Amino acid sequence: MTKSIVISGPPAVGKTTVAKGLADEFNLKYISGGDVLKEMAREQGFDAIGDDWWDTESGMKFLRQREINSEFDKKVDDRLIQLFNNGGMVITSYTLPWLVENGIKIWLSGSHDSSSKRMQTRDNMTSQEAYEITKLRYDKNRVLYKKLYHFDFGNDMSVFDKIIDTDDLNATQVIDIAKETVRKSQ
Repeated sequence: MTKSIVISGPPAVGKTTVAKGLADEFNLKYISGGDVLKEMAREQGFDAIGDDWWDTESGMKFLRQREINSEFDKKVDDRLIQLFNNGGMVITSYTLPWLVENGIKIWLSGSHDSSSKRMQTRDNMTSQEAYEITKLRYDKNRVLYKKLYHFDFGNDMSVFDKIIDTDDLNATQVIDIAKETVRKSQ
């Protein structure tokens, strides 16, 4: 059984790009923790469509709802833990690295400015909008996960096998470092 891999990091740091690159390279199944959470949002009547939905008014409303009621996050995480433990997966998740014991855990770090630029290009918004949204999402997620699971998202790096600083690297370079990390860990 092939170990599962989890990719984590702040919003708009390149988690999906790296995860898909690893899934292709090692013939693993890719799953986005955010997509699973969006499925639950749709079940609650939200119009959770598109990669940039989190940055919309509706996405922010769902985030506020999650701050009040943690059942959404716990259900998603329970499902992701089960999938991760089955092996053969590459999963993007904010929380999973702190919730599983095995597998390969990679943190993509990057400055807030870099994430904002990535989001600005990806989601076609102004630099100020991108900066405010990424900062708000990051700050709210930190508070949510500290309350829910008692870990310090973005500061407690003790659970990771590899931390990759993405600021001065292009996507191919980050994926290559991640591939090498997986090869050494298999």
